[in-house]
Amino acid sequence: AVPAPVPLNPPAQYQLIGKPTTRLDARDNSSGKQKFGIDMALPGQRTAVVLHPPVFGAKVASMDATAAKAVPGVEDVFQIPLADGGTGMAVVGTGFWPARSGRDKLKVEWDTSGVEKVDSAALLKRYRELATQPGMPTERKADTTALASAPAKITAEFSFPYLAHTPMEPLNCTIDFKGDACSVWVGSQFQTVDQAAVARVLGLKPEQVKLHTMMAGGGFGRRAVGTSDYVFEAAQIAKARHAAGRREPVRMIWPREDDVRGGYYRPAHLHRVEIGHDGKGQVLAWKHAIVGQSLTAGSPFEAFTFKNGVDSTLVEGVADSPYPFPISLQVHQPKVNVPVLWWRSVGHTHTAFVMETLVDEVAHAGGLDPVAYRRGLLAKHPRHLAALDLAVEKSGYGKATLAAGRAWGVAVHESFNTVVAYVVEVSMKDKAPVLHRVTAGVHCNLVVNPRTVEAQIQGAMVMGLGTTVPGAAITLKDGVVEQSNWHDYRIAGQGDMPTQVSVHTVPSAEPPTGMSEPGAPPIAPAIANAMARLTGQRQRSLPFATA
Repeated sequence: AVPAPVPLNPPAQYQLIGKPTTRLDARDNSSGKQKFGIDMALPGQRTAVVLHPPVFGAKVASMDATAAKAVPGVEDVFQIPLADGGTGMAVVGTGFWPARSGRDKLKVEWDTSGVEKVDSAALLKRYRELATQPGMPTERKADTTALASAPAKITAEFSFPYLAHTPMEPLNCTIDFKGDACSVWVGSQFQTVDQAAVARVLGLKPEQVKLHTMMAGGGFGRRAVGTSDYVFEAAQIAKARHAAGRREPVRMIWPREDDVRGGYYRPAHLHRVEIGHDGKGQVLAWKHAIVGQSLTAGSPFEAFTFKNGVDSTLVEGVADSPYPFPISLQVHQPKVNVPVLWWRSVGHTHTAFVMETLVDEVAHAGGLDPVAYRRGLLAKHPRHLAALDLAVEKSGYGKATLAAGRAWGVAVHESFNTVVAYVVEVSMKDKAPVLHRVTAGVHCNLVVNPRTVEAQIQGAMVMGLGTTVPGAAITLKDGVVEQSNWHDYRIAGQGDMPTQVSVHTVPSAEPPTGMSEPGAPPIAPAIANAMARLTGQRQRSLPFATA
C-alpha cells in the first residue's frame, strides 16, 4: 500500500538540490562534440535554401532558373508556398555551397501588389499619433484627473525598435519523407506544433511524423513559431522533391541573413506616459498608453493570452506592476505587415525599461535615494525587497566609494515568477556608457542548481545589454528590412561586457519558480539610471541615444 502522506526530505538532507552542479553536457557543448540540428548528415542527404521575397507576403511573378540550374551540384529549383501566404524559390543541391550559389543566380520578379510596405519612420509617426488617442482600456484603471493640478509633471515618450533573435545556429530542419511516413530532425521549441505542420503539408497524420528534437544553438523564442515557418518550408521542399521522384533526405538551412531579413521580430513599441506628482515622491496620477502589435492575435494562443480584447503579453510589467501607483493603462494594437514573435522575456523587454526608469526619475525629482524609494513602494512585496536588498548588500551600494566618474544604477523587476534586481557601476566614454560591474539579486524560491541560475542570469544579462548598443535595431524602408547580419545588426560583444558579474540568490524553501528569461529585462534600465546620474539626461529609447 502506498503510504499517505509521503514525507519529503527536509532541505537539510538534500544531497543535490541547492548544490552547484555542472551540466552533464557542458564539456561536449564547449568542445564541439555536441551535435546540433545543423550537423545532421544522413546518407545521400541534400541541402536546400530558399529565396524569400523582399517584402513580407509578396509572391513570385516570374522567374528564370537557367543560370541556377547550370551551377554544378544544383539538382532542383522549385517554387514553394510560404507560411505567410507568399511564395518563394527553393534551390536544392548536393551541399550548402552549390545550393547557395544557385540561389544567387536566380532571376526573380516579385509581385508586391496588395501587401503593405512598412517604413520605420512612418510607422513611428503613426504610433505617436495613436498614443495620444483613446485606446483599449485595461484592468489597470485609475482616476487621472489629478494630472491637471499636480505640482510637478513628467511627460515621457519611449520608443523601442523591432528586434531579431539571431541565434548562433542558423535555422534549419532536416526531413526524410518516405511517402507514408516522415522523420524530422529539428531544434524545435514547439515540437507538437511543428509535427502537426509537417503532417498537414505532407498529407499525413501527426503520428506518421516522427520528430527528433535536436539540441538548438540558441532559440530565444525564434524556434517557437505558431506558423512553423521554416519547418513548413522544409516540408514543402520534401513534398515537391517526392513528387518529382526524389527520395533523398533534405536538410534546409536559412543563412542568418535570411532570418534577419525575413524572419520574425520582437514588435516595435511606443509608450507615452504622463505622471503627476508632488515633487516629494508621491505619484498623484499616472496615465499610460502602449502602442504595439499583438504577438498572439489570430494564433492558437489568442484564446488564453487575450483578456477583454487586450493581448496580455503587450502590457505585462505595467498592468501587473507591484508599484502602488494610480495607473490608467490603455493600449493600441495596430496591424502591421511585419511578422512578430516573442523575444526573450516577451513584453517585459520594453515595459521593465519604462517602469524602472520612470520610478527612478520620480525618486530623483523628489531628492530621494532610488533604493530607499523603491523599498518604501515595495513594502508589501517581500520577494522584491529580498532580491533588491541582496543586490544592494553584495554590491556595496551606499557604502563603497566608487571610482571618479562612475555612478550606481538600480532596477528591480519581476517576470515569469522570478524577481531580479541589478545594481550596476557605469561610467561614460565618448557619450556612451561603459559597464564596469553588475551585481544581481535573484529570488526564484528554492534554487535547484545555483550554477544553472548563475549561467542563466549571465546569459540573459548579456542579451539585455545587447538591446542598448548602437545598431541594435531592425528597420524597414519600402517594406524591406535594412539589416542582414551582425555587421549591421548589433548584439553585445566582448568590448561591451563588464569586468565582473556577480549573481546571488535569495535562500528559500518555497517551490521553485521561473528563471532563465527574467535576467534580461532589468539590465537596460539599471544602466540607463546610472547614465542619468552621470549626464543629467534620461534615456527614452533603446538602443541608447549617444549623440
